[in-house]
Amino acid sequence: MMHMEDCPACREGVGSLEHEGGWCVYIQCLDCGARTAEFPYRTEAEKEEAEKAAVRMWNMGKVIRSEPGE
Repeated sequence: MMHMEDCPACREGVGSLEHEGGWCVYIQCLDCGARTAEFPYRTEAEKEEAEKAAVRMWNMGKVIRSEPGE
């Protein structure tokens, strides 16, 4: 299991690892809705790498927010 920090945008929310239609993965904050970019995959091996990449971006604070000016 990979460790995820609290939300880099609101500093309070928990990140949820989400799979979209069996082709991509991203992490989204359950409180404020901030999220990482989508990481595509085609195979199980790519899926694991995509999950790791999403967690790495989340922990670095690379998220998209839906706020004025973003």
